[in-house]
Amino acid sequence: MRKSKDSSITNILKLIAPGTPIRDGLENILRAKTGALLLITDNNDIIKKVVDGGFTINEDYTSSKLYELAKMDGAIVLSGDLRKILFANAQLIPSHEIQTLETGTRHRTAERTAKQTGELVISISQRRNIITVFKGNDRYILENTDTVLNKANQAIQTLEKYKKVFDSKLNILNEYEFNDIVTLQNVIVSIQRAEMVMRIADEIEENIYELGNDGRLVRMQLEEIVGDLEKEEMLIIKDYMAHKKKKRTADEILSELSEIQYEELTKPITIAKILGYENFDNYDEIGVYPKGYRILNKIPRMPSNIVENLVESFKSFQHILAADIESLDDVDGIGEVRAKTIKQALKRMQEQFVFDNIII
Repeated sequence: MRKSKDSSITNILKLIAPGTPIRDGLENILRAKTGALLLITDNNDIIKKVVDGGFTINEDYTSSKLYELAKMDGAIVLSGDLRKILFANAQLIPSHEIQTLETGTRHRTAERTAKQTGELVISISQRRNIITVFKGNDRYILENTDTVLNKANQAIQTLEKYKKVFDSKLNILNEYEFNDIVTLQNVIVSIQRAEMVMRIADEIEENIYELGNDGRLVRMQLEEIVGDLEKEEMLIIKDYMAHKKKKRTADEILSELSEIQYEELTKPITIAKILGYENFDNYDEIGVYPKGYRILNKIPRMPSNIVENLVESFKSFQHILAADIESLDDVDGIGEVRAKTIKQALKRMQEQFVFDNIII
């Protein structure tokens, strides 16, 4: 999957996922309904600035020790790697001038400390029985495993439906590329559907991090459904991105697509502009021509440098498709045997794509 847009939260979810020693300790405190306030840091300057009172522990971390120390009202300070308990029964004294929207004393202190230090702070509410994680300006409420698992399973079902829609659009694009009748609308719709699938997949990925060991089956389902969709989307972009004075890579375009809001993603003009096209009245009437990257990458044992050489030599997929064996043989790195393999593979794919659309 793609990197999460909020990598700091993703890293935190991995750090305190179910099955980890720290999560075991947090769950014990939650069940006991004692509440707790934890600061995770290795920075001595931060400790001197915001930690007051308490007593030094400096012992190896265990979930049982954390549980027992949480019975006292004060904050607990853990090392950055979560292997040491440094202080207990301490008071955190962040600046009162820092704005906070929290209501409870623990949560207000936790948010202010996180904002002031940029460190990870965990607050467990005694009354509401929830775990809230603060890191800098970020805030995240940890839900129980059953709730997260239910959300992930529902998202998997949605993902399957969206992936089927994408596959149907891709089958149409496949056939249209061989018949040289692709429109800009076909390309835009394919990219839109790919992005929708990847965004759902990113949400499920976050659920998997939060599930920890309990997310293995969900991950297997996710990987099976998504497959190489991200690569497929990248190759669609390489095939159809317009040539501009300011050259951009397919990676840069894909990154830009992943950043736009959902409302913008549904607008054809947004996708067209990112690909480098002008604003047309009817995208379904604008013919576009693939370079051939995506289809050529479907040929088994086809090195990427050979694909590049073919695209560079013929400039478009239709020219590659129309080329005879002698013309293919003239391309750098392609001998007569490989030229025949390419011709045969393209013929088989064309027949298969037509058959796939008849079945659909």
